Amino acid sequence: MIARRHVLAAGAAGSAALALAACGGDSGDSGGEVDGEGKTITMWLMEGTNASADTYIEELKAAFAEATGATLDVQVQPWEGAHDKFVTAMAGGTGPDVAEVGTTWVPEFADAGGLDDLTEDIEAAGLTDGMVEGLVEAGTLDGVMYGMPWYAGVRSILGNRDMLDEAGVNSQPQNWDELLTMITTLEEHNSDWISFPVPGASIFSATPFIWGAGGEIAEEVDGVWSATINAPEAVEGLTWYTDLALKHNSSTAAATTWVETEALAEFLQEKVPMFITGSWVPATIRQDNPELADKLVAFTIPAKDSPVAPSFLGGSLMCRFTETQEPELAFELIKLVTTGDFATRWAEETNYFPGTIEAMDEVVAGGDELTAVFAQQMTEGGKTVPVTPAWGKIEGAKTMSTLVGTVLEGTPVQEAADTAATEMDGFFSE
Repeated sequence: MIARRHVLAAGAAGSAALALAACGGDSGDSGGEVDGEGKTITMWLMEGTNASADTYIEELKAAFAEATGATLDVQVQPWEGAHDKFVTAMAGGTGPDVAEVGTTWVPEFADAGGLDDLTEDIEAAGLTDGMVEGLVEAGTLDGVMYGMPWYAGVRSILGNRDMLDEAGVNSQPQNWDELLTMITTLEEHNSDWISFPVPGASIFSATPFIWGAGGEIAEEVDGVWSATINAPEAVEGLTWYTDLALKHNSSTAAATTWVETEALAEFLQEKVPMFITGSWVPATIRQDNPELADKLVAFTIPAKDSPVAPSFLGGSLMCRFTETQEPELAFELIKLVTTGDFATRWAEETNYFPGTIEAMDEVVAGGDELTAVFAQQMTEGGKTVPVTPAWGKIEGAKTMSTLVGTVLEGTPVQEAADTAATEMDGFFSE
């Protein structure tokens, strides 16, 4: 039995609900017995994640046709403008049957009624156990799953082994104190190095320290969300992180507006001995700079008192849209893409992790020490942002990056956090 959730209205009510917000089987076996002969399923796939997408898509089409008899129409969509396109399509009932949806968009689209409830289908298919917890959390709103985990990445610390060895600090930090010792030792060893960049525009470099101190960005109580970014634990984490730049000179003035790619650029020039970056980055370095790739080492980002802090787990889920006329076929496609060989292959080709533990274990087994470190951060600490429809507005308003940036420019942490909390609460109350 396919569970459906039809909430969208065809007229103005549907459009209002979608008011724009800023934002294990074999590859040829989907595990189903749905007869799709003569039918077509449309899937939207985001552009750019997989450089080998053309080949992947053609083989996915063939496997889906073999398993169901149906035709698969894959339409590749650019990330830029995708949010608006989804909103417009859902309001007008012109969306796909299945689509790749970014983790932070799922709550908004589900709340608007654009996504189907997959809970019973996932349970009936025996897929409930073994999914990556952080992705399950990202795809669940009010106890209902609206997306099947597909792939994700996580941030840890990537280092240059030669530079760290030169300073004598090449070991996993077990807590904040040990990380700070590494950073200050690197500063003292070579004042020309940027020992640990603090990029002001990168909120996901900051969140491990908010969460690692026991803080939260926001919390839900009795169905009502409110900001907690200005609570003592969150402020402690923000203070510790920003103090790396303000008091310990582990960054540069320019870094207050850096994004992650700018920190990576300095790392590639071997001016940075270690920095926070994504699990997909080592493969890119390996391809572009094999000599530097041989020097790479990774550490989990530590929490205040433990070696693994929660770190943002971002990626995509496969979702079924409420307007599909073929819910059974749509779910067969979701199973085919997110489990088994196609899930593992997508992860390997994109340098991301798959959404199931079984598939991730395969990727880790075939990977290196760097892969194992990022996988540990993901399985032990993978965490999502607040699962609320309002998050898209908070993200679009750049509330979090503004918070970090203003602190780096000299605003007291508590004052900046209070301002951010007020802005968040305004979005929550809309």
